Amino acid sequence: MREPMTRKLAPFGVSVFTEFTRLALEHQAINLAQGFPDFDGPDAIKEFACERIRRGHNQYAPSHGVAALRRAIAAKVQRCYGLEVDAEDEVTVYAGATEAIFSSLAGLIEPGDEVILFEPAYDSYAPSTVMAGGTPRYVTLRFPDFAVDEDELRAAFSPRTKAIVLNTPMNPCGKVFSRAELSLIAELCQQFDCFAVTDEVYEHLTFDGASHLPLIALPGMRQRTVMISSTAKTFSMTGWKVGYSVAGPRLTAASRSSHQFVTFCTPPPLQEAMAFAMGLGDEYFSGLRQSYAERRALLLERLAAIGFDVRPPAGTYYVAAGIGPLGFDDDYAFCRGLPALAGVSMIPFSAFYRDRHAGRDVVRVAFCKSGPLLEEACVRLGRLPRRS
Repeated sequence: MREPMTRKLAPFGVSVFTEFTRLALEHQAINLAQGFPDFDGPDAIKEFACERIRRGHNQYAPSHGVAALRRAIAAKVQRCYGLEVDAEDEVTVYAGATEAIFSSLAGLIEPGDEVILFEPAYDSYAPSTVMAGGTPRYVTLRFPDFAVDEDELRAAFSPRTKAIVLNTPMNPCGKVFSRAELSLIAELCQQFDCFAVTDEVYEHLTFDGASHLPLIALPGMRQRTVMISSTAKTFSMTGWKVGYSVAGPRLTAASRSSHQFVTFCTPPPLQEAMAFAMGLGDEYFSGLRQSYAERRALLLERLAAIGFDVRPPAGTYYVAAGIGPLGFDDDYAFCRGLPALAGVSMIPFSAFYRDRHAGRDVVRVAFCKSGPLLEEACVRLGRLPRRS
């Protein structure tokens, strides 16, 4: 009998999030692996969605998104970044940012095109590239500072480069790309006449004075960039899967050409509720950042006291923690044993690299949890036996 799975997908196996969430459930462990909160966003958003359901807003929405949400996205982008955006021709709504990334690459990439990925890379980027017919080219960033090597980045570009995928603030490491790094990326995109697909879902979660600058706002990048974000992280409704992109009309048309055949549309009551949510204003965003800054401080202090090698993330709600000081040097073995050993689940960092050795003594720890749950997780981790 023929092998049913295509050769291009076989190397990717099962998502690392599926494996370690399963282990967390199996051992009733505290899940600091998968990036979802143990709390919901504001009740007013949920009530708005319920009200829209009751009113009968339950049939297909326009494929590119309901008008109210597209207008709200355009207004938010203008308010936050000073970019004038056409809600009709430059904003598209998807079933989450992951679908937005896939649909954008599927609309841009031809067989033989190369796509540059920074690693550690979120685990959908490479499969999306391959499914679109492209070839990934990697630029490696390493613990603890995850600095960009300019020579390595320049060498990754070639006449075959069609796009670069940029995630900032960066999951899993918490890096926020600097203006100098973004300017270098913009320079190379223009030099090699290629596009950028930017994953900015953690745009409102930056700390210690770091600020998020969208690549699309840099000179020469307005018509070369597909800026992707999501309402999931910002409004703590990860299961709603309402993501969106902002791009010039030609790039928007490319993304929509594939999106219409992937999910077609996202549930209209959830879109309308997120349009309402975006109107909550800057006070909501500042409160969100402050609440996560407090969780971040708690987790960094506790993990350091236990013996992890921790570096404060400039953004996202993840901490990259070295396990070497605890006597471990294999992140997969550590994370697979942790739910049974300590009742806590984490993600092995090497899952985000081609070569496991680049991150095999680091783990990703999510702090998108309530304070008491983070405290309990750290109490459990404090009982871990040390290896000499």
